[in-house]
Amino acid sequence: MKVTIVGAGNVGASCAEYIALKQIASKVVLLDIKEGFAEGKALDLSQTATTLGFNTSIIGVTNDYSATSDSNLVVITSGIPRKPGMSREELIGINAGIVKSVSENVLKHSPKAIIIVVSNPMDTMTYLAIKSLGLPKNRIIGMGGALDSSRFKTYLSLALNKPANDIQGMVIGGHGDTTMIPLTRIASYNGAPISQYLNAEILEKVSADTMVGGATLTKLLGTSAWYAPGASVAYLADSILSDHKRMIPCSVYLEGEYGLNDICIGVPCIIGANGIDSIVDVKLTSEEQNRLNESAEKVQAMNAALNDIL
Repeated sequence: MKVTIVGAGNVGASCAEYIALKQIASKVVLLDIKEGFAEGKALDLSQTATTLGFNTSIIGVTNDYSATSDSNLVVITSGIPRKPGMSREELIGINAGIVKSVSENVLKHSPKAIIIVVSNPMDTMTYLAIKSLGLPKNRIIGMGGALDSSRFKTYLSLALNKPANDIQGMVIGGHGDTTMIPLTRIASYNGAPISQYLNAEILEKVSADTMVGGATLTKLLGTSAWYAPGASVAYLADSILSDHKRMIPCSVYLEGEYGLNDICIGVPCIIGANGIDSIVDVKLTSEEQNRLNESAEKVQAMNAALNDIL
């Protein structure tokens, strides 16, 4: 299996590292527009193979899309990162042109590839890819829900002082500080409702911390996070290339599901060899549905900025 990662910055390099470490693919291609940058990252990562015990081949190229030919999976991380104080909405004008150009170039060489969109604002960039490329909707996936859910489970584990891997939980809605919806009602610890262990006040704080999880890291690091985003991409890639059919919240194109149309937004999906095998209908309460509707309105407002591009 072959994976191409466009953008060899922190997130792209982390994607490559985790995919290689878990031996999810036999070959990883890192592509970047900065001369020698992807080549350097690939060489550095390759020199860890004997000490870390993986056999994945990693190569780097400068803007040479022919090297990406016949990729099974393409990950798009390219675009400028969010700076402190910058909203995801402010990124639209800059990153939309980048994502559109990159998507078109990779598909020239890998017409059957499944695409994972990481670039921010992620829901809007996923929508742009859907609208501009003409691919079946199952082949374009926005990564945000996987990352938001991992942050949600981390905050729950900290509140419980229990291992994060014993906790189940998901986040739906837009991948933004004011649009994501941590579903505390159905979160659980080893099968038991999380509400048996955490009171409403603590759960509200966990939700609030989750929603600003990205902004918190941006403030601390001075740039966007990369370890958790890279791991979330690898988790998706593994489910696709190994056909695991895991249920993972992702930003996908909706045509009536959850009462929403013509939008890419985070909902639980079965992720397998076809990309999105199916969209899972989780029965929401009226309050949760209202929050999802409000989230969708905010995402659609951001999508309106694409009118001059589409």
